[in-house]
Amino acid sequence: MSWVFVFLAGGIGAWCRFRLDGLIGRFWRHSVPVGTLVINVLGSFLLGLLSGQALAHGGEASLLAVLGTGLLGGFTTFSTANVEVTRLALAGRGGVAVTLQIAMAVVAVAVALFGWWLGALIG
Repeated sequence: MSWVFVFLAGGIGAWCRFRLDGLIGRFWRHSVPVGTLVINVLGSFLLGLLSGQALAHGGEASLLAVLGTGLLGGFTTFSTANVEVTRLALAGRGGVAVTLQIAMAVVAVAVALFGWWLGALIG
């Protein structure tokens, strides 16, 4: 039965991503897709926080699946990030594309580690 909750949480996460990306797009009117960067960095931090807390203090496996795999899996978007980087490269903006791809990977991993550390402290 938990697969139903993972499914529903994934839909909620995708809806949150859609709304946040739209909100960011209203304020960021540049050609670099910052919304996807912000969303993936935020999702990485939250997943790190959840994972660190669960590892250090235990957690219900089904709840972790719903929140981690469902909600945050639906919220973050690896495929959209790659499409946006590809679009930048095909538009002749290879330097921006490479910078965005590296920034997304490095910053997402860094905030996930920070979230993991912080989650382990929260008890």
